[in-house]
Amino acid sequence: MRLGRVRAIVPAMTPWGLVAVAYVLLGAAAAWLAEGVRGQSAITLNRSLLQFSNVAGAHLFSGLLGLVVGALVVLSTRVMVRKLGFARRLHMDLRPLALSLSLVMLLVLAISSAVGEELLFRGLLLPWIGLWPQALVFGFLHQTGGSSRWVWMLWATAMGVVLGGMYQLTGSLVGPVITHALVNALNLAFLKSYDPSPERRDLGGLLGQPRG
Repeated sequence: MRLGRVRAIVPAMTPWGLVAVAYVLLGAAAAWLAEGVRGQSAITLNRSLLQFSNVAGAHLFSGLLGLVVGALVVLSTRVMVRKLGFARRLHMDLRPLALSLSLVMLLVLAISSAVGEELLFRGLLLPWIGLWPQALVFGFLHQTGGSSRWVWMLWATAMGVVLGGMYQLTGSLVGPVITHALVNALNLAFLKSYDPSPERRDLGGLLGQPRG
């Protein structure tokens, strides 16, 4: 029975599974380059704004900060989508991607993309090219079709600054990974479940006009 379940799940996961594997390989390559070429771990930053007595303390503080920042970003996303037109349009442009994801693949992509991108942009690039340049590259690579292309790039750039700032503050990549994964998972779920288009109502068996 277990084998049958695996066979039933794997075909549906295959396209997105390849994307998840690509993220994992990207992260592994970034970690290898940081360690092998620069001689510095991608997980920890040699010089951070806050000084901790040990690495475990830095990771713990970074992880807690990551949870708080992630929760604030998720909450602000929901408020903006419901209140601001540009955020609503971006939500609609990105929604088709989320609708094609199963819950399992949503979680797999949220975690794998968070780990892969944080190792690359914050772990590898930030100590090399700096906070703002890595954020600009991060934003530029987050392009999408539709009318909200530049909004999405600006949003990604801003998140690159926030995540990079957390890394510089704590010297640990744990917090940025947690924030990134939390935002990815909950916002993908929000994209999948919430349709901001105007509701319609039936009038005498005919489709009525949009409300409002």
